[in-house]
Amino acid sequence: MDKIAVLIPCYNESQTIAKVVSDFKKSLPEAKIYVYDNCSTDHTDLIARQAGAIVRYEDKQGKGNVLRRMFREIDAECYILVDGDDTYPAGHAGEMADLVLNHQKDMVIGDRLSSTYFTENKRAFHNFGNRLVRLLINALFKSELRDIMTGYRAFSYQFVKSFPVLYRGFEIETEMTIHAVDKNMNIGSVIVDYRDRPAGSESKLNTFSDGIAVLKTIGNLWKNYKPLHFFSILSLLLVIVAALVFVPVVFIPYLKTGLVANFPTLIVCGFVVIAALISFFTGLILDSIIKKEKREFEFRLQLLQRKEV
Repeated sequence: MDKIAVLIPCYNESQTIAKVVSDFKKSLPEAKIYVYDNCSTDHTDLIARQAGAIVRYEDKQGKGNVLRRMFREIDAECYILVDGDDTYPAGHAGEMADLVLNHQKDMVIGDRLSSTYFTENKRAFHNFGNRLVRLLINALFKSELRDIMTGYRAFSYQFVKSFPVLYRGFEIETEMTIHAVDKNMNIGSVIVDYRDRPAGSESKLNTFSDGIAVLKTIGNLWKNYKPLHFFSILSLLLVIVAALVFVPVVFIPYLKTGLVANFPTLIVCGFVVIAALISFFTGLILDSIIKKEKREFEFRLQLLQRKEV
């Protein structure tokens, strides 16, 4: 098992990968540097190997697919995950690794948003998207995290080996964060400097399509991790809709005339209320299942702890 493993997922990062590998070799000389090439066409893999990295491959396109491969194949006491675009300084890696190795942190977030991100990043919608995602997750999951979408993180062995990678693309950042919050893992944060990509280096993140995918992911993970909360709100909304239709169309005319003049509307409102009740009890059932899964997750963590020792 490695002491520290630096994980660098890459897709066409030939302009920056050599510098990223070199910087992390200097910052963490005891670490092993792994570059996972994700179908690059610009010889990223050859440049990374020449720079001294261990190069491996993932043929399924998408950052989530690459992380799934990394987490399955590599065993380490501490993992440092960083993008290969040279936007994150390697100088913070030592502090992040120390929090995992010596202070029992399960995940350490490299917080860009509290430092230079909003001045360095030139894409306005990315700035808005990061703020929106942070607001939604902190509100829905009752957390106080400063940066949700950062690509610079450190992990413990227990986190990596217990994390189910379900999403294939950039949604993986959101998934990791929500998993750590929901499972009550020990989360740390280090404020890191951020610099925009160098000239000629292109971002693989599509502002709109990936942004919509992240928002969908938040909704799905909210439903999956907090089903009682999700389905209770859905149930309440259905009751409100039924009441807004029932009162003026059926109930008030009935008070005036003593007759039910709109039976179809009454029937539809009844079915909507039934749907609301089904939604609420669905949330109760799923909540019980989630609580059982959390207990089983804690047992799996204990087994991982023994394996690491």
